[in-house]
Amino acid sequence: MTPRHEPSPSAPSGDGLADDTWLTEVAHAAGREAGVSVELLGDYLTLLADAAITGRKPHTSELDAVALLGRRAAELGVTAGSAVQLYLCAARLLWGELPTRIRSRDSAAVRGATEAVLYVVDAAVASLAEGYTDARRQMARWEETQRREFIDDLLRGDADVGRLVERAEPFGLDMARPHQVALAAPTGALDGTETAVSDLEQAIVHRVGDRDVLVATKDGWIVVVAPADPVAPPPGPSAAATRLGDFIHTELSRSLRGRSWRVTVGRPYTGSYGIPRSYEEAREGLTMAVRLDLETPVIHAEQLLIYRVLLRDQPAITDLVHSVLGHLVQARGGAEPLLTTLDTYFAVGAVTTETARRLHLSVRAVTYRLDRVRSLTGYDPTDPTQRFTIQAAVLGARLLGWPAHDLTLPR
Repeated sequence: MTPRHEPSPSAPSGDGLADDTWLTEVAHAAGREAGVSVELLGDYLTLLADAAITGRKPHTSELDAVALLGRRAAELGVTAGSAVQLYLCAARLLWGELPTRIRSRDSAAVRGATEAVLYVVDAAVASLAEGYTDARRQMARWEETQRREFIDDLLRGDADVGRLVERAEPFGLDMARPHQVALAAPTGALDGTETAVSDLEQAIVHRVGDRDVLVATKDGWIVVVAPADPVAPPPGPSAAATRLGDFIHTELSRSLRGRSWRVTVGRPYTGSYGIPRSYEEAREGLTMAVRLDLETPVIHAEQLLIYRVLLRDQPAITDLVHSVLGHLVQARGGAEPLLTTLDTYFAVGAVTTETARRLHLSVRAVTYRLDRVRSLTGYDPTDPTQRFTIQAAVLGARLLGWPAHDLTLPR
């Protein structure tokens, strides 16, 4: 409680406590020096004066009141440093304005008054900081909950559009602008995800500003919502780094050394339904990249359009896999070794020697496997006229998880 009396230009005299005008003067002086409202002092000055005059220590309830003032400071947006500075300034100014008789006592009395005042300052500042920290912790939890709920609704795409646009404003998202969503997933076990998210968010904010950017975690992945990449990146060696996916991969690789990452980026879209659409493309791309065991660390949705075409008619691609590759299960060791050979063979441009090098096999072993594929399926993977059909079947098999997962043919 701040004293209600108007400040007096004169310093206190006598016992100094019959009239608390001087405390008001000290409060306003401390508030001006610290740049903080004197509301946050409450009864702190009275506690200091009582300690100096009588040696009384503050009660627990009085310190609890100071802790509530710390919470109030956090709610008002006052920094912890400014709140503490207000209390220290007030203590210093009050000590200089104490009644003359306090300062003229013998040295033992002055020492006792000093110890009592310092005890109050120490206890009050500790309570202030505790209340402030507790309030900030609760505010951070609330903000994080609000943030997670908003991101979930935003990516799901089925929330009330008007309400979603309203909720987006505090996060700096302009739903009328085109945005794209990127997903980042570690290729192995990961520790320190929170640190990675924090470092990545700072880097992206530094790159594009603090608006229209959201970085969070969802389903074990790092999710980034950011403005669309420029249509035409500037030419030169830094062109790739200007794209969101490449930038994210570079930053994550730098922040967590020794970890490998896979990043997929959806295409940019405008509006409240654009972000969930871009998210679905990125999520679908990440699933496909894992199934196909793609080595490319950064994948953009447009690079996977052919796979989406294949999956669009799943009964047809299932039929193709069974018709073209079904007999590979009759091979010694099953279909997987032959399927892996075909996959690698097509990935390196149908070069037998490079296929052998990548699979750590002899050229003769690769040639034998290709011949075995031809005899079992009736399709020659070395024949350009037949290659498209068998390669499409191999891609379909990877996308559908065959032969690990049995496929049911449409009836």
